[in-house]
Amino acid sequence: MLKTLRTHKTRIGRDWPFLLLLAFALSPAWSEESKWPVPGPKDTCPVCGMFVSLYPDWVATALYQDGHLHHFDGAKDLFKYLSNLPKYAPGHTRADIAAIGVTEYYGVTRIDARAAWYVIGSDVLGPMGHELVPLATQAEAEEFLKDHQGKRIVRFDDVTPALLEQLDQGKFE
Repeated sequence: MLKTLRTHKTRIGRDWPFLLLLAFALSPAWSEESKWPVPGPKDTCPVCGMFVSLYPDWVATALYQDGHLHHFDGAKDLFKYLSNLPKYAPGHTRADIAAIGVTEYYGVTRIDARAAWYVIGSDVLGPMGHELVPLATQAEAEEFLKDHQGKRIVRFDDVTPALLEQLDQGKFE
């Protein structure tokens, strides 16, 4: 029994770098971030035309089931796109979209846009001015709201064209 324990300890000691790498590779954070393609230098936002790769801290992405995708320079333009697909993606519907990601503020990693918490009316501006600032948890959103004089926390389904218009005008209710 003692010999088996020693052999086991020696093996773990020798294999710890592999085990650490395996644990990291299987973690949800690794798999979540790795599924999001990085925008290239020529990728432009379909809403405003800006080069998305210049703003890596704000990237949002819509991945379609057929494999094509669109990158955005912030959550606000992503939501504008989603609210008017006939204008920005003729022939496509929301049902064609396999995944939607936004870059969360604190970790600067992309997360599921539907699960994110968004702060509006804060003193943090994105590439297009007032922005929906994505956060991973409600606690982070509440902390950000306090720290950055935010006006309100909203969820994915709360974002309407009227709210986007308010952001563009700098008016927050």
